Amino acid sequence: MLATAVLTGTVTGVVVSRDNQQAVPPAQQINALNEPAAHRTSLPAAGSVEDVAARVLPAVVSIQVTGPLKAGEGSGSIISADGMILTNNHVVTGVGEPAEIRVNLNDDRSFPADIVATDAQTDIAVIKLRDAKDLPVMSFGDSNDLTVGEQVVAIGSPLGLSATVTTGIVSALNRPVRAGGDRGESSLIDAIQTDAAINPGNSGGPLVNMEGQLIGMNSVIASTASGEAGSIGLGFAIPVNQARRIAQQLIDTGRVTHPLLGVLLAQKSRYRGGLVESLTPGGPAEKAGIRPGELVLKVDDRVIDSNDALIAAIRSHDFGETVTLKVADPESKTSRDVEVTLTDS
Repeated sequence: MLATAVLTGTVTGVVVSRDNQQAVPPAQQINALNEPAAHRTSLPAAGSVEDVAARVLPAVVSIQVTGPLKAGEGSGSIISADGMILTNNHVVTGVGEPAEIRVNLNDDRSFPADIVATDAQTDIAVIKLRDAKDLPVMSFGDSNDLTVGEQVVAIGSPLGLSATVTTGIVSALNRPVRAGGDRGESSLIDAIQTDAAINPGNSGGPLVNMEGQLIGMNSVIASTASGEAGSIGLGFAIPVNQARRIAQQLIDTGRVTHPLLGVLLAQKSRYRGGLVESLTPGGPAEKAGIRPGELVLKVDDRVIDSNDALIAAIRSHDFGETVTLKVADPESKTSRDVEVTLTDS
């Protein structure tokens, strides 16, 4: 019955169509190859990736470093009109001495550069272009304002491809990430995690918000089990508040003063948190009344689940700041809050 109904409907439709048929002129043949190009009539929307890229790219540089041992490359952000560049320590070191640094701007100009100062522990460096002036400067944002899920843009020179723009979101905050460097150096950063594509060569380049403000410095990527380096959606950036503070110290004094808690942490522990093995005599922790064997569970409102998490959380502060630690007896589970004023290293 269904087949019959469909068939009947089809025949009836044909009959009606014939009754109302009129002469129709042949359709015009359109060939897109013969049509004029369509030009855009509007500007990029404010806050779009295109708008952000146009505003930020002039202040992003590509860095090539050549030494007697090897050559390397990375990215950086212009932070002063006379040529101060913020980048990673691992971008400009480890190639042997003497090293030659060449920096290429987005407008195709090229400058030699010299190292101002570096800090291996936080993987931050400042270099300066020779004889540069009136350069475009990166705008700083506030990494404390970041929220998980907000859109960000990464810019740099992955694999030597300068002025590359990728986009993603803030995947997580306060990730303690340890990365090995040359000469056995190791850095520990309190990282912003992002899924924006970051590859070798992006190191030192900016991670910006949708207002075009620097909120992080791309520094580390996760690798697959096979050890292949490439974007797998797990990139990490140094929060700009920390990078800015350290860069200013490097420019002003040539060295970095790290905040000090004054504890030695147990390397092996079955507990979740930072287990205090011993205290520095007269150090901040001892003065605050922290005892060996206690477990640090929080720094202010931040949960601590490992030694690296505790170290990264402390390094995110400046010396002289007072933080509140939640410490507990791992056996009795009793906890208390302790205020500690951090001193310099």
